[in-house]
Amino acid sequence: MNKYIEKNKRALLGGILATSFTALGVFLLGNISGYEAKNLLEVSLNGLNMLCNTIVLASATILALLLTLLGISSGSNSNLKEKHYIQVLSIAKFDVILFVAALILFQLFNIPIIESDSVPTSWFKIIYWATLLFSSIICGMMVTVILMLYNTITNMIAIIGLKKDHKLLTKDEDLDTEE
Repeated sequence: MNKYIEKNKRALLGGILATSFTALGVFLLGNISGYEAKNLLEVSLNGLNMLCNTIVLASATILALLLTLLGISSGSNSNLKEKHYIQVLSIAKFDVILFVAALILFQLFNIPIIESDSVPTSWFKIIYWATLLFSSIICGMMVTVILMLYNTITNMIAIIGLKKDHKLLTKDEDLDTEE
């Protein structure tokens, strides 16, 4: 776990900052009553559904594009180290977690809880804060995935496009020690 955090420190920091920024904006609203929370939930549900839908579509697209990246990686004339493929695997794992989280939230937002008369008004406050907290988290996760993908793409551009010597390239002496 420590290696994962160390390798993706900048991307994770970006995600944490995005989560904190969006959560801070929400928590500046202050203390609200259950009735106010119910009204705010009613107003924000369409936007939250759209957010989750967008993140589900984006994360599924990113997974498909990672397959293309793997095709380019394996088809290039460069000998890429195992680190490159571990980097792509890390993006895929994080993206799958994001996909599942956004899909679950999307489904939860589609439960007509606001229409229910059996839910006590005091619960809406908890539901409202939980909804905003989890939407902030998935926003931060999306930023993390994008930053991880950016790092991988810049590495690939340096290796394949610019033909630069890179830390992810296997050098000739590395190949000799493997034999």
